Amino acid sequence: MKKDTKIVLFDNKKIRRSWYQNQWYFSVVDIVGALTDSINATDYLKKIRKRDNELRTYIGTNCPHVEMLTETGKKRKTLAGNTENIFRIIQSIPSPKAEPFKRWLAKVGYERVQEIEDPELAQQRMKMLYEQKGYSKDWIDKRLRGIAIRQNLTDEWKERRIESKTEYSILTAEISKATFGMTPNEYKKFKRLKRENLRDHIDPVRYLIFAL
Repeated sequence: MKKDTKIVLFDNKKIRRSWYQNQWYFSVVDIVGALTDSINATDYLKKIRKRDNELRTYIGTNCPHVEMLTETGKKRKTLAGNTENIFRIIQSIPSPKAEPFKRWLAKVGYERVQEIEDPELAQQRMKMLYEQKGYSKDWIDKRLRGIAIRQNLTDEWKERRIESKTEYSILTAEISKATFGMTPNEYKKFKRLKRENLRDHIDPVRYLIFAL
């Protein structure tokens, strides 16, 4: 099952989410940090679970540990909750941000449902995001075209019974090595990138080659 970590912003705070079991699951500790401005959100979460037996039982029963990327770029199992779970958890967090966060969470979840029903919406939102980041129209067009090329390639691999992420990584690394003399990980280190997407930080010509 595909699990990709995405970053969304609430009040300029990063919140990780992963598409898991056909819905978004959000990092609970990230949400606690965003709502409380706590220096140590993990410790804050432990304290509210300790003092609220009902919440502790609810989290233990309903919130899975989902693989997400850490700040260092490593994958770790992270306590996560879907929209319903998060609504329940924030009831136990005294914060003036609770109501704005509920509205934000509902909007984020609804947008994903819309994108599944109409994939063009996802492309439109991605285009707007890159425009807000200051990328040129030419760069954005090539980026979106590269995504389509990559999707066609992975579809071809699937038809040839190449389906695992490990196999995808090996093939991608071979293409990158032959083109640039570096694997994606090596090129990422060369560009001094950590969590950023490498394809967002290479020129359009290199990107079109890299997307193959």
